[in-house]
Amino acid sequence: MSEQPHEEAHTGPIKNPKHLLLAVFFSFVVPVFVIIGLVKFVTSAETTGAGVGHAELSKAQRLQKVGSVELRDANRPLRAGEEVYKGQCAACHATGAAGAPKFEDAAAWGPRLKQGLEALVHSALAGKGAMAAQGGGEFNDIEIARGVVYMANAAGGKFAEPQAAGEAAPAAEAAPVTATAPAAAPVAAAPVAEAAPAAAPQAAGNVGKDLYDKTCVTCHSSGIAGAPKFGDKASWAPFIAQGMDTMVAKATKGVNAMPPKGGSTASDADFKAAIQYMVDAAK
Repeated sequence: MSEQPHEEAHTGPIKNPKHLLLAVFFSFVVPVFVIIGLVKFVTSAETTGAGVGHAELSKAQRLQKVGSVELRDANRPLRAGEEVYKGQCAACHATGAAGAPKFEDAAAWGPRLKQGLEALVHSALAGKGAMAAQGGGEFNDIEIARGVVYMANAAGGKFAEPQAAGEAAPAAEAAPVTATAPAAAPVAAAPVAEAAPAAAPQAAGNVGKDLYDKTCVTCHSSGIAGAPKFGDKASWAPFIAQGMDTMVAKATKGVNAMPPKGGSTASDADFKAAIQYMVDAAK
């Protein structure tokens, strides 16, 4: 009689094969499914680094080629600062992506301008923060410096555009020639004065293109973040069908990944001209 309680005291929770299967299931199978669920949850959303406000842009930057081999003409004319900005810098500086100081934003550029041109160019060539080293590639060091000067001066800087050795200086050296011209110079200036009013309408017609090149090109040139690609009739057709007023109203408030007015500070008329420019290119 005294042995029966002793045997029951050493009896575990697994008393039959059914109990054994349940123990195996809850000890091994359930944890595996829990781990798989956690992995799915963590990897289901896009992750961005500090300062990155545009997931699509950051993804494109991560997927770009590590390196490339390019043959260039060493004697080709050097590009101006504006061309360098549009070709390379606008991708981030047009909208302020990845913490880049936004183009024409005097407040963002102010502390940087105080560092001087040499420090700004060094940061552009060596890389800083989320910006990779910009030297080499399509542009050489002088062209990169010109791009920096172009952006800095647009935000209130007063830097002179760097010149290559032996390269002619811009219009400053040509001024003495006109000053020492003979008495016929006033006669030659008259046609220029008469032609000036005719050039004004043409400049107004370029407002849309200028704003596109400055701001909209960042996403619309490649169709990034779902933006209708420039000149792509198929991608623009649904938007054009809504009518110009609807497109302007939605773009002014911001659509999906695009901030209000594409992140620009343009007037309503100029912003509408930029949309019209892209619509005309897709017709």
